[in-house]
Amino acid sequence: MQTPVLYTLTSGLHGGMAADPRQEPFIRGLEAALGTAFDCRGEDFGAYGQTEAPELIYVRTGGTEGIFLQKLGTHAFRKTVLLLTSGTHNSLAASMEIVSWLRQRGFAGEILHGSADYIAGRLRGEKLPSTHPGGAGEGDSPMIRPYTFGRILAGKRFGVIGKPSDWLISSDVDYAAARENLGAELIDIPIEELVAEVRLTSRPETPPIPGNPPANGKGSPENTLVSGPGAKLKPLNPPRYGRKIDAADWDGALAIYAALKALVRRYRLDGLTLRCFDLLTALHNTGCLALAILNSEGITATCEGDVPALLSMAVAQARTGSASFQANLSRIEDGRLLFAHCTVPLSIVRDYCYDTHFESGIGVAIHGELPEGPVTLFKLAPDFKRMLRLEARLSANSYGDSLCRTQVVVEAPGAEEYFLRTPIGNHHIIVPGKL
Repeated sequence: MQTPVLYTLTSGLHGGMAADPRQEPFIRGLEAALGTAFDCRGEDFGAYGQTEAPELIYVRTGGTEGIFLQKLGTHAFRKTVLLLTSGTHNSLAASMEIVSWLRQRGFAGEILHGSADYIAGRLRGEKLPSTHPGGAGEGDSPMIRPYTFGRILAGKRFGVIGKPSDWLISSDVDYAAARENLGAELIDIPIEELVAEVRLTSRPETPPIPGNPPANGKGSPENTLVSGPGAKLKPLNPPRYGRKIDAADWDGALAIYAALKALVRRYRLDGLTLRCFDLLTALHNTGCLALAILNSEGITATCEGDVPALLSMAVAQARTGSASFQANLSRIEDGRLLFAHCTVPLSIVRDYCYDTHFESGIGVAIHGELPEGPVTLFKLAPDFKRMLRLEARLSANSYGDSLCRTQVVVEAPGAEEYFLRTPIGNHHIIVPGKL
């Protein structure tokens, strides 16, 4: 076997990672399983595709899809693109978005994910269990089926606040197709309008939830309402990870909520998606708490400007009457899928606490615990003609330091091949019960 060549992609949001990937236990373990060291090229892709040796692109973190485009967006791929992923730092989710982009353009891609022995065997060309992908293949997974719910969102309006995040490279949508196939109207709203609205007040009076008693104060955790008669947000707690959440963080998070509610009223929105990472620099805060509350109020709200995820959640809500969880797939092991994100609708959790946003270590994020039981994994394709709709079971909650704050384990035997070879982008929707 020729010495494998290792290229890397790392987001600047993960500045604490080692500069040399060979210092990572994951890479050291893989080299041990291979019996040889990698020829590490870092992010210098100048010679990519010019060797007969196995070439791997190690997607070290989330947020790297746009970097992939900068490095290789005009490359004519002549062989299967091998994306190496770990089970941390949204590595797998970013790889899914890249594979989806490759497939849209007729290129072959495969995600190498799992144990060091499995990945080493794949690189050596060994025969592997059928539960693992054996190559790029052609066509969609049999789990992807035609969209059949019709114009279920007819008459509903959804705001796209800021453009989709730069890493959503396979998730562009045609607004006319959304109107024709789903009945949904999409409205672009500049992110600057939201930021200006937030800056109108640094300590807003939290609007009462429709149907609930009014709040008796301004912006404190003890008296802010959420959903359900008389429900309140829980008091602040010391976060497990990141720095302390102080009163300015809390008030800023509620100011984002109030500003989003103002845009909902101004544009008569039924839902929205937010280019939330821009708020890290503009406001030194996140939209995690705001989106958690909005979804609990019945206003469908998603992260990162992800329009397919937004409309997937809206379709699920229209069919079930329930909010759902937009999440990244982070790890696959023996038919168990670990999903994570830093916000979750408070109306679907059995308990929750506050933490900081994973990638930045700031703001107010949510660690929620969801009830175990039947769920549906759901995602609309960006053309709104196809969808994943897979019944599964939520079996556990976890809380590790290398992933977004709300973390759930979903049992879906046989789904590995879809996620590693033919995923519909990165974010997927976890719907409580059957859809």
